[in-house]
Amino acid sequence: MGMTMTQKILAAHAGLEKVVPGQLIEARLDLVLGNDITSPVAINAFEKAELDTVFDKTKIALVMDHFTPNKDIKAAEQCKQVREFAKKHGIVNYFDVGQMGVEHALLPEKGLVVPGNLVIGADSHTCTYGALGAFSTGVGSTDMAAGMARGVCWFKVPSAVKFVLRGKPRKWVSGKDVILHIIGMTGVDGMLYKSMEFTGDGLKNLTAEDRLCMANMAIEAGAKNGIFEVDDVTVKYVKEHSTKPYTVYKADDDAEYENTYEIDLSQIKPTVAFPHLPENTRTIDECGDVKIHQVIIGSCTNGRIEDLRVAAEILKGKKVADGVRCIIIPATQKVYLDAVNEGLVNIFIESGCAVSTPTCGPCLGGYMGILADGERAVATTNRNFVGRMGHTGSEVYLAGPAVATASAVAGGIASPDEI
Repeated sequence: MGMTMTQKILAAHAGLEKVVPGQLIEARLDLVLGNDITSPVAINAFEKAELDTVFDKTKIALVMDHFTPNKDIKAAEQCKQVREFAKKHGIVNYFDVGQMGVEHALLPEKGLVVPGNLVIGADSHTCTYGALGAFSTGVGSTDMAAGMARGVCWFKVPSAVKFVLRGKPRKWVSGKDVILHIIGMTGVDGMLYKSMEFTGDGLKNLTAEDRLCMANMAIEAGAKNGIFEVDDVTVKYVKEHSTKPYTVYKADDDAEYENTYEIDLSQIKPTVAFPHLPENTRTIDECGDVKIHQVIIGSCTNGRIEDLRVAAEILKGKKVADGVRCIIIPATQKVYLDAVNEGLVNIFIESGCAVSTPTCGPCLGGYMGILADGERAVATTNRNFVGRMGHTGSEVYLAGPAVATASAVAGGIASPDEI
């Protein structure tokens, strides 16, 4: 039997000709990622082990994004610890206030990940970079510490499931709707420790931003990683953002998959995940009358310029409904600047939205949009667990930027075609 994309990347980085599902390997790392919440734990482990220095100061990325700009004293102390560690060890890719962005939007934008890379990060949504044909996955902070010191990590080779994408998405349907549709099919544990591998002629109709969103949410199906076949869309994005050399790994024709799903993109409708799991999906015409109090447009799933353009297209000439707070958070400083230069921020503010500096804040109930008891939010984030965005009596409905924006105007879950 041949190997899948993921298996080929793991084999190459382990110095092996072949790997098989379930095999334990030690593989060389191209990048180790941490943020302001997980890095302090890794640094404590690093220093407790009395490790002298990092394996490569250019292959570690530390991004202060979750509670940054600092929301309280504890957040400030955490960032201070990471800042001092980065300075001590000469970490090149350290991103703080004024330069940082939401980590999984920032690293591709900075060209730090390219096809064929092997990336670990002490954040579960590190699987985002599979959109670029890399193997990337989340790990614990102690594995991050070991990775920073040695430049290697252990893995159990995952089995794989193939998703063959056909057709072209209809208006207002984005990668977020596609991945919510898939999670609705598979469930939140349907892909447990598997590699979700995306291929098919429908790929050409998904932008790089669509793919980054979809790979990001592979973990919401329980997957070890999500990975897209490298094509012209990938190469164009990589050439625009990076000068690093890269390697394209294609699955063998006789690669073994546990299952294969055929997905017709043209049949997918705007989709919403109801509380309190991403698998609890309904199409927009099944949502009924759900009144809301807040909308969040941003995060590592949908805070890119493409998402903000959709929001601005819908909001132009309209107002956010009375009683609704609409918070828009560009995922990086570059996205923020592009939104300013394109006049999008004018539209947002004139419509009654709040626009924030880049941060993960509200997604994990940190700050910049905490929900009170009984409040409902439509969010372009990736999780809607109990208490995810605030009080355990609040509710989060996951959607793409089009539905989220339309809902802000309507005052309840709505399609752009309804407003």
